[in-house]
Amino acid sequence: MKNITEAKRHLSNAREILKEKAVKEDGFYKDRKYVKMAGHTAYAGVLVALDSILGDKKKKTRKSVEWYQKELSITDRKILSYFLAAYDILHQSMSYDGVLNAAVSTEGLEMADKIIDWAEQKAHA
Repeated sequence: MKNITEAKRHLSNAREILKEKAVKEDGFYKDRKYVKMAGHTAYAGVLVALDSILGDKKKKTRKSVEWYQKELSITDRKILSYFLAAYDILHQSMSYDGVLNAAVSTEGLEMADKIIDWAEQKAHA
């Protein structure tokens, strides 16, 4: 449960970065640096939530996107779809590219919410 709280904190921080620092105007953010920061923060939250459910099966090295894909394809294919969307939006479009379109960021954060909610339900089960 501690990990779920941590994941939610990451997502809350990402939203705060976008709201307070990236500055949205006419559907677009003004500062790419903060969009990148928010994307990275939100994606880290997704990984924290997933790690709480999938476990730490690979202790010596960092887990790859492929590892998460494989584990989620076994565990829950719907969440796999959300994860792939979150990866594309939060990690690639926001973290690397700094896409300024606010609708893209909103969609990515919604995917992150769904993954974290799923992980929270699994943790209670």
